[in-house]
Amino acid sequence: MQGEHRILNQTIELSTTGECDIHDLTGEIQRRLDEAGIIDGQALVFVPGATGGLTTTEHEPGLLRDLPEFFERIVPKGAHYHHEDTWHDGNGHSHVRASLLGPSLVVPVVDGRMTLGTWQQIIFIDFDNRPRQRSVVLQLSGVGASG
Repeated sequence: MQGEHRILNQTIELSTTGECDIHDLTGEIQRRLDEAGIIDGQALVFVPGATGGLTTTEHEPGLLRDLPEFFERIVPKGAHYHHEDTWHDGNGHSHVRASLLGPSLVVPVVDGRMTLGTWQQIIFIDFDNRPRQRSVVLQLSGVGASG
């Protein structure tokens, strides 16, 4: 039997180095689900800001090299971006890369576990051109075991 529906809002704090710095959030999100006692529901993950993005992939050394190389090919750092004409902060490529990836994702939770594939992790990528302190918003919602 399941208990009442609950919604928990939390943040995950990260120190990043920028320029496609990749962080695996999967373990931390699952730990927080376990603490919250959510059995069935969802985990919504969102990054405030315009130079970070979220996705799922296999967090392994080859892909940790492939992803930055891919983004450099499709959105090169040295190209001209009109954003630079406005702000002159050197991170036009960061905004375009983050726009392509997107700022959020939702993962269903069933029987207390995120329904991720065997080789699928939730990753945050910081595309900015400098180190940052980042807050990733985590909203856990669902029902827990009654008792």
